[in-house]
Amino acid sequence: MNIQDYQGIYLITDTQMQDRYSHVALADAAYKAGVKMVQYRAKNTPDSKALKQIRAITELESKKEHLLIVNDRPDLAKAGGADGVHLGQDDIPLSATRKVLGTETVIGGTASNLDEACQVSNTDADYVALGHIFKTTTKQKDYEPRGLDTLRQVRAEISGPLVAIGGITLQNAPEVIVAGADILAVSSAICTADDPQFAARTLAALFE
Repeated sequence: MNIQDYQGIYLITDTQMQDRYSHVALADAAYKAGVKMVQYRAKNTPDSKALKQIRAITELESKKEHLLIVNDRPDLAKAGGADGVHLGQDDIPLSATRKVLGTETVIGGTASNLDEACQVSNTDADYVALGHIFKTTTKQKDYEPRGLDTLRQVRAEISGPLVAIGGITLQNAPEVIVAGADILAVSSAICTADDPQFAARTLAALFE
């Protein structure tokens, strides 16, 4: 799958806000529902266990040509056979990661404002993830939600794929799309749903 052409949902798996579904089960449900990008995020999981989970996701029949991105860890992404890595502002520099993982690997970067978004975009990132757009309890932040105005500003300045992240729900997703996001990164909207596959399908349908 070419991420440059993708418009849709980007699931970030989570087993801390809920423990009914594993990372593998959540990824499987999302892929089956038409979500073509999944990020494995498990910050407190031992490396050996994380590697097994990443490999299990890559072996899912439902994954096929869809993308698996690993949060923060280029080493686990490469060892696990994932398609790419997502880097925060304090992680290994994107340019250095590109040298290690090569041009075929998808590398995305986090930005919280226009300046950071432009910096990420100018370092050969495959996508820029801007957030948090709305208030979120999934990941604690020390700054206020950026809102749709910032999203519009970033959209006007960068041409590559723009991911909106933070507090996105089925209810507010349409206005985020209108504001310029190509991809909506969600976690709780799918992970904590009674039926994650149904929730993922409903969100994915917004782009149909």
